[in-house]
Amino acid sequence: MSRRCELTGKGPMVGNNVSHANNKTKRRFLPNLNDVTLISDTLGRSFKLRISASALRSVDHRGGLDAFLAKAKDTELSDNALKIKKDIAKAQAATA
Repeated sequence: MSRRCELTGKGPMVGNNVSHANNKTKRRFLPNLNDVTLISDTLGRSFKLRISASALRSVDHRGGLDAFLAKAKDTELSDNALKIKKDIAKAQAATA
């Protein structure tokens, strides 16, 4: 399981641990990933995703999973999230 957010594409970053003596050693900054279940209003289904805490706040801010995926760039989304986005777009086109 990769340490990458399925909605924003946020992944590990690298930097340095800096000691009091100013010694530098490499370290990794891992994203704060959480396993969450998000509900799509259009499809009426729930989806299990592994997303970062900041992405979860963004989903709430934009008004749910459907609204977030409508604005999200396809290059940042995982294969699973991209499939959900296409299913939502198909369902919205059928109802409109």
